[in-house]
Amino acid sequence: DANRSTTSPLAGLPSACHVLLDAKAKKGLTFEQISEQIGKPEVWTAALFYGQAKPDEETLQKLAQVLDIFPEVLQDGLGGSYVVHRGESWTWPPKDPVLYRLYEVLVVYGYSYKALIAEKFGDGIMSAIDFRTSVKRKADPKGDRVVITMDGKFLPYSLTGEGNAWSRESDA
Repeated sequence: DANRSTTSPLAGLPSACHVLLDAKAKKGLTFEQISEQIGKPEVWTAALFYGQAKPDEETLQKLAQVLDIFPEVLQDGLGGSYVVHRGESWTWPPKDPVLYRLYEVLVVYGYSYKALIAEKFGDGIMSAIDFRTSVKRKADPKGDRVVITMDGKFLPYSLTGEGNAWSRESDA
């Protein structure tokens, strides 16, 4: 399969992810349709199919039912002791045009985002763990727009207190 060449980001996916992607294509379902049926966010669902999320047992059972896959196949490949290797399939900078545009957004606007976060919240970061994201289509007379929302919890840096990188106790 040309989609699984050794240079493709799909080449390094767990075999259960290939099973998910093949079943999705065979059923003709969108990530939105699947996410609604399993009760998970759409982007999280897509991330699971690309090996970037860890499902719980209930989600694996629902996926097996929705996609007509033997539950054992998903359990063996993505359940139990499966460890997610987030970001390992990336090449920097990305070569795929869509991924490169997203990278370009951070290159162009990254420091602006950082400055605005500091002005509005203080010294800290936006969590990518306590995080929600979505992709929507917005009609526009000049051409439809892609709306990507990033919604991460603000995590302040701390210069004082116990158990942080700046406390004397961390030197021990």
